[in-house]
Amino acid sequence: MRANFRMQRLFVDASLSPGAAVEASSDQYNYLANVLRMTDGAEILVFNGRDGEWKASLSFPTRKRILVTPTEQTRPQPAPSDLHYLFAPLKVGRLDYLVQKAVEMGAGVLQPVMTQHVQGKITNLDKLKANAVEAAEQCGILAIPEVAEPVKLFDLLDNWPQERRIIFCDEGDAGQNPLPLLLKIEEKQLALLVGPEGGFSEEERARLSGLDFVTAIPLGPRILRADTAAVAAMAVIQAAVGDWN
Repeated sequence: MRANFRMQRLFVDASLSPGAAVEASSDQYNYLANVLRMTDGAEILVFNGRDGEWKASLSFPTRKRILVTPTEQTRPQPAPSDLHYLFAPLKVGRLDYLVQKAVEMGAGVLQPVMTQHVQGKITNLDKLKANAVEAAEQCGILAIPEVAEPVKLFDLLDNWPQERRIIFCDEGDAGQNPLPLLLKIEEKQLALLVGPEGGFSEEERARLSGLDFVTAIPLGPRILRADTAAVAAMAVIQAAVGDWN
C-alpha cells in the first residue's frame, strides 16, 4: 500500500493501538498547533517504526497539550531494510543531506566510520537520529534506521561479520561500470561503504582490497562528491542486488 502524502505524518515513540492516546512532545505541539494551525478533531498519520502507520485524531485537553489518538491502521509495518550504510562523516549541512538520502534510499543501519582523511565528525547522535526521523516523516517511510556509534574503519573491519559483504566505492578503481561486479555478488546481507571528501588513504584501500568479504566498485567516469557518491551507489546497489529487483 502506497503512502498518503496528503496528510501530515508524525513519528512517536509510544506503542500504537486503537484508542490508546499518545501525548505530543512540546516540539510536536508547537508544530501542530502553531505552525500547521491544527485544531481539535483534525486527523494526521502517526507511526513509531514498529506498529505500522495509523490514522489518528487530535484533541486539546489543555492549551499546552495535544493528545494523538490512533483510530485505524492505514499501513502494516514492513520488514526492516537489511542494507547497512557505512559512511565517513561529512561537514555539517552535507552530513544532514547524506543521512536524509540514505534513509530515503532504504538504509536499515547508519554506521559512521572514522577514516584517516575524514573531515567531519559526529558530536551529537541524537541530532543524527532526529534527521533520520524527519526524513522518514517526509517520505512516507515506516522503518526508522538504527543509528550506531562512530567506529574507526580498521576496528570495524577487524570485527566485521564476514557473511555480510561490504561494497565500497573505490575512487581509485580504473573501471567505470559497477554493474558486472555487483551482479557477481551472491550474499543477501550487504553493506555500502562510502569514504570521506578526501577519499580513502592508500593504506585503507589496500586493507579493503585484501579482504574476501569486500567488493570494490567504481561509480562511472566522473568525479563525485562524497554525498553524491553515496546516493549514486545506493541507487545502483538497490537496483542490481537490493530491494528494487
